[in-house]
Amino acid sequence: MVAARSTCGLVKRTPSSTSPPSPASSGAGQGPTSRFVIYSDQYVSGENGPPDVSMVKGFNVFALSFLLLSGAADQAVEWTLISASDRAKIKSQYTAAGISIVVSAFGSTDTPTSTNADPIKTANAMAAWVKEYNVDGIDVDYEDFDAFNANTGTAEEWLMSFTKQLRSQLPQGQYILSHAPVAPWFKKDTWSGGGYLAVDQAVGNLIDWYNIQFYNQGSMEYTTCDGLLTASGGSWPGTSLFEIAANGVSLSKLVIGKPAQASDASNGYIAPATLAGCLVQAKSKGWGAGVMTWEYPQANSSWIQTVRSQAFP
Repeated sequence: MVAARSTCGLVKRTPSSTSPPSPASSGAGQGPTSRFVIYSDQYVSGENGPPDVSMVKGFNVFALSFLLLSGAADQAVEWTLISASDRAKIKSQYTAAGISIVVSAFGSTDTPTSTNADPIKTANAMAAWVKEYNVDGIDVDYEDFDAFNANTGTAEEWLMSFTKQLRSQLPQGQYILSHAPVAPWFKKDTWSGGGYLAVDQAVGNLIDWYNIQFYNQGSMEYTTCDGLLTASGGSWPGTSLFEIAANGVSLSKLVIGKPAQASDASNGYIAPATLAGCLVQAKSKGWGAGVMTWEYPQANSSWIQTVRSQAFP
């Protein structure tokens, strides 16, 4: 089975080399908290580090993208280039606004399993970066499609080892540890290694939530409320929100991921006002995990306020 590649991860700038953070303000590992996650990878002229908190009001997790095998890049490297005092000031402002800052690992340009990166050493290095640069945790945006599509189970095994080691270095309740898989990886009876259903069964207790990419997986998949929530159909049947939950993944961990605008993904876009209505339907059926979007500045406070307006006012 071949899943389309995600467009997360744009042109990278030159990476740089790699005090404990405050507890995560999103309440990771502390019950049924709704997460509203925004990624930031794109260079924005005039900004030095994360935007003013007013620009992302309504979100509670801001993901610096990306931390690569080769080191920090894009917004993650920009975070390292501002002074420690400026980082502390920004961090304080975000914490006061209830927004956790995390770093997102890998993205579409990194293939850790296919390139034989050691999962233990990689986890140790990335956990050390989290601590050194005082962020609230890490998001695992693993997109090694070649390893997954090889269907040998090596991708799942790599993710399990990596996640266990990350969590050993970044204790639950003190640091966020989320994953951002594509929705088809939760398809039942498809992946010889069990796909993300096996990952969830083995190490899901260590993962605070999943920022599921319900996009870039086919021209018609996940583009209506029914397709997103109850019956995905198309090339990836059985991978809508409630179908994934029916396969055994906790509904409270399933964060709906969508592109901010049509040009931010190959497909899977739903207009913010329409998405807001989908969330109402999902919430009426017991879901409340939250929303993820790719990416700032196309998504901002106005975008999330529209999306949240009915289900999470």
